[in-house]
Amino acid sequence: MTTETTAPSRYTHQLITRVRAADAARPWLWDGALTATWTMAALVDAAGGWRNVARDPSLPVGLVVALSLALSLPLYARRRHPTTVLAVMTAATFVSEVSGAFLQAGFLQVFPLFHIALSRPPRRLLWAFVLLLVPLVTGALRFDGAAWHIHVTSALWAYVFVALAGITLRSRRDHTTSLVERARRLEVERDQEVRLAAAAERARIAREMHDIIGHNLSVITGLADGGRYAAAKSPERAAQALDAIGTTSRQALGELRRLLGVLSVSDDDAPAAARTPQPTLADLDSLLEGVRKAGLPVSAELPTPLPSLPPGAQLTVYRVVQESLTNTLKHAGPGAGATVRVVTAPDAVLVSVTDTGTPSATPGQGQGLTGMRERAALYDGTLDCGPLPSGTGWQVRLRIPTAPEEHRS
Repeated sequence: MTTETTAPSRYTHQLITRVRAADAARPWLWDGALTATWTMAALVDAAGGWRNVARDPSLPVGLVVALSLALSLPLYARRRHPTTVLAVMTAATFVSEVSGAFLQAGFLQVFPLFHIALSRPPRRLLWAFVLLLVPLVTGALRFDGAAWHIHVTSALWAYVFVALAGITLRSRRDHTTSLVERARRLEVERDQEVRLAAAAERARIAREMHDIIGHNLSVITGLADGGRYAAAKSPERAAQALDAIGTTSRQALGELRRLLGVLSVSDDDAPAAARTPQPTLADLDSLLEGVRKAGLPVSAELPTPLPSLPPGAQLTVYRVVQESLTNTLKHAGPGAGATVRVVTAPDAVLVSVTDTGTPSATPGQGQGLTGMRERAALYDGTLDCGPLPSGTGWQVRLRIPTAPEEHRS
């Protein structure tokens, strides 16, 4: 039953769609066909049928033919200039009504009226009804006397129905247009959100890769340099350095595999891959131990118990300490040391990493510092860095609220 009732509706919709497409492609063809059809009908009426409703059947045939053409030929321009077409047809209708011809071709005014309701401002429709009523009332008063309202009312109702049809179609067309425009805007916004999300993800991956590779390579470099100097005097110290290099390399490789695994898995496997633990505050001890093995003396002041922060905020603290110590390894110079302090305040966690390097050797505003500031901003935190007032050493200060609001996309 559903198929039987749906099929005709589908075919009707397809037919209407094809007709609209043909009309949009060749509007002149449809306008010409409609104008020719109604012109022929008007001339057929002018051949003698007009006398059946005329108040004065003795009018010259030439006048009737001229009025019939004036009421039909302007239809060709009804879509482009509906108000002008209606004004021309109203003039012809006025002559028809006043002369007593009462030509039925006067009802062709419904076509420009429909297009005024369809495409022109509402106030234009009011003026259109004024144009339509003037000849109607004039002719009815002259020839119908006390029954003038019968002729006017019947024609007026027809015009009202046509105007309402135009208004209804216009409302539906505008609604459809608004829906299409809304769909287009939503598609554009969706594409923009996808691009922004991709850019944010690329930035996050770049930060992770920078922190992982930069730190571990700096540690490996420090171990390799220390091992090279120790090789000549203490082979055992050199062997320990090589062992530490191997351990650090394997840790770096494991972190890279974890990160790349998250990027390469399918959606079904993503949850399992994403659940691999990220570094937390509890991993700071192992981080500091690795830096010490690379030859940088590091002292730490960590609270017990460790502050309670969301996992993402803990990762931010870890990465900031990691990047700060990496910069100390690379830039602070020989003989430098570092101090890491983590303090729990009433509404925030305060982290500071201070080294004893020379100001000329301290890190610049590179990718690492930019990445640290971005990480802190994700959790409503702030990060400051610069040389110490004493002129010797560099300090990085991080403040993370204890209940940060995440702003990730």
